[in-house]
Amino acid sequence: MKVKTIFINGQIYTMNPKEPMVQSILMNNERIIDMGSNEEILLLWGRNGAKIIDLEGRTVLPGLIDSHLHISSVGINSQELDLTHVRSADELLDSIKNWATKMKPGEWILGRGWDENTFLDKRIPTIEELDYVSLNIPLYLPRICGHASLVNSTAFKISGYHPHMTIPYGGTVVLNSTTKKPNGLLLETASTIVSKHIPKKSYEQLKIALKCGLQKAISFGLTSIHTNDPNYLGGAQQTYKLFDELINHDGIGPRSNLLIDYDYLEEMKNIGLSTGFGNNKVMIGAIKLFADGALGGRTAHLSEPYIDDPDNVGNAMYDNEVLFQLIRNIRLQEMPVAIHTIGDQALVDVLNILDQFKTTKYRDRLIHVSLLNEQLIQRLSNSHRIVDVQPKFVSSDYPWIEDRIGKQRAKFAYPFKSLLDSGVICAGSSDAPIEPLNPLLGIHAALTRRKSGESHDGYNVKEKLTIYEAIKLFTVGGAYATNEELVKGTLERGKLGDMTVLSHDPFRMENPDQLLTTEIEMTVIGGEIKYQK
Repeated sequence: MKVKTIFINGQIYTMNPKEPMVQSILMNNERIIDMGSNEEILLLWGRNGAKIIDLEGRTVLPGLIDSHLHISSVGINSQELDLTHVRSADELLDSIKNWATKMKPGEWILGRGWDENTFLDKRIPTIEELDYVSLNIPLYLPRICGHASLVNSTAFKISGYHPHMTIPYGGTVVLNSTTKKPNGLLLETASTIVSKHIPKKSYEQLKIALKCGLQKAISFGLTSIHTNDPNYLGGAQQTYKLFDELINHDGIGPRSNLLIDYDYLEEMKNIGLSTGFGNNKVMIGAIKLFADGALGGRTAHLSEPYIDDPDNVGNAMYDNEVLFQLIRNIRLQEMPVAIHTIGDQALVDVLNILDQFKTTKYRDRLIHVSLLNEQLIQRLSNSHRIVDVQPKFVSSDYPWIEDRIGKQRAKFAYPFKSLLDSGVICAGSSDAPIEPLNPLLGIHAALTRRKSGESHDGYNVKEKLTIYEAIKLFTVGGAYATNEELVKGTLERGKLGDMTVLSHDPFRMENPDQLLTTEIEMTVIGGEIKYQK
């Protein structure tokens, strides 16, 4: 950017304690040059053709950062069957039936988002019901968490499934208790026996889907995302190429830190990709691993059984010896780990293994860390690992979580305040498309620990965050997670000129529910307006 740009008349919260609020900010060549009052900045810099943008009193935050999501899946899902709003097994079946009538020969019925915990009948459709409504069209429908899937008999037939088939470690083909035949539900890695047969999208189809996701991110005020996409986009190299074309060349989308799944580690080694490769717009991040599943599908690995499934402690994705070797392979390439860990036993196993390795110059990341105890919180406080939290999980999960793990353990579910008070660095995220992409919904959930419209004080109120703490998750915390705290996360001279402009001031709201009607007025990246209402 050659022309200096001055943003004036703003309520600009810098998130920098040394200079917490300014009115005006000057940017040039992507960076913040100066900041202060309108009078100071205009007097010093308001000549020689500087471009003036009047914020008209609007509230400005440092550019919001989502520290864990799947942005390509957000775009892909917009083209498939959306099941996030169905509220019964019958409604789910009706949605499938209506979608099936629109299908062309050779296509699959694809979609995601169903959640039996929100169904009035709490019932998952049987494979016989799925077969009836899907009209012999292969069907693959991941649960909202992505850790379980519904499939029909046609999909099973295409997969070549038989009772003696070897199922990937950590996965389960759920059987009908009477017939001992598959009931249509696949858990964890078992889903891959079907998903690997789904026809691949073309490069152009993937590019269109990714573009859609990136544009949505910008419209929700996100200036940076940490996104995990190779499984959707055809591997590490093609993922980097797609992001590079759209962001670096076409100027579309937020700054993107790319988490790469472990399956592509060898590919990365062969083509010379590693953490830090790229620029401040598109960069390779950590290597992604899964330690366990999710609470919703009862596959998160717990130290004690589920209350509503007494013979089940969940699924470990790997034997500990195997997990040790995987992390060792990552460390041999001097790369950090970003590991999905939801259950308390999964976290114990992961920490025990990570403690055996030296850190790299990039920070390791623990994704979710949903269920803890006092000992684990203390243990995390003594490490330098980042915890990627998803505040919106609280309002989505808490209506049923006590039934699943009991009241005592639920006290340590999503304990954000306890983590922060113990000195743990946390970064805020949505895990979209599992939760909505809008970061203001995550900030609202961190503040209230309840859904909008609910009248109670919140679930486990002692874990509520202040508005400052909640916004810090999605600014300072996100920057720290990728070792970028010196260039983003706060608005300071020399840092990147990334800002999110809001219609209302979250620091002055009488009711936190006002966040739900707050709109993104402008998204600024490197001093350039990338989105404007």
